[in-house]
Amino acid sequence: MAHFSEIGTDTDSIETSIARANGPGSGFYASYAKRALDITAVVLALPILLPLILLLALLVRRDGGPAFFVQDRVGRNGRLFRLWKLRTMVVDAEERLADHLARNPAARAEWHERQKLRDDPRITPLGRVLRKTSLDELPQLLNVLRGEMSLVGPRPMMPDQQALYPGRDYYRLRPGLTGFWQISGRNGTAFAGRAHYDAAYAARLSLVTDLVVLLRTVRIVLRGTGY
Repeated sequence: MAHFSEIGTDTDSIETSIARANGPGSGFYASYAKRALDITAVVLALPILLPLILLLALLVRRDGGPAFFVQDRVGRNGRLFRLWKLRTMVVDAEERLADHLARNPAARAEWHERQKLRDDPRITPLGRVLRKTSLDELPQLLNVLRGEMSLVGPRPMMPDQQALYPGRDYYRLRPGLTGFWQISGRNGTAFAGRAHYDAAYAARLSLVTDLVVLLRTVRIVLRGTGY
């Protein structure tokens, strides 16, 4: 089983976790109990979190754009699904990104490697707060209820990012609201490096692992260190 100290915080420690892995994650928990945990936890949390989601949606809506952002993501076995988030970017985000990358070679190189930008001109002031606290991810509880995602799993990938992903473990799992990559040095990780985190999680998939990840996620949310 995975223990708190064994879940790495960088690519090298994840490699060590893979080498020490002691199970393929294909037992009763992975096949049945994990899904039951997802449903039970979401149903119990919704009476508290649904009013918060609605309040945040009203705040996002005040800037004139839609409250929610919906986008295709790759799910288990490569099936596409519609992922829900609170909108954290400006309405013309794609056009602004294209213009920024065209004028900034350093940003273009960063985007090519990480599929993220440290200084992203698309993010709204409220969006920065939502991302730091990970509150923008809360609408994905709907995706968890629908069985498209799990509470814990790989970071959901966009269809056009599949060519950049070198692993296979992602496709064996439901993408997660949180997971190894999300709680581990994610700001400095190249996109291809996600495959190491996904392989480590697939090898160590268990109730203990998921509980450790969820506890670490709570700590990150309270500290406001997400992105």
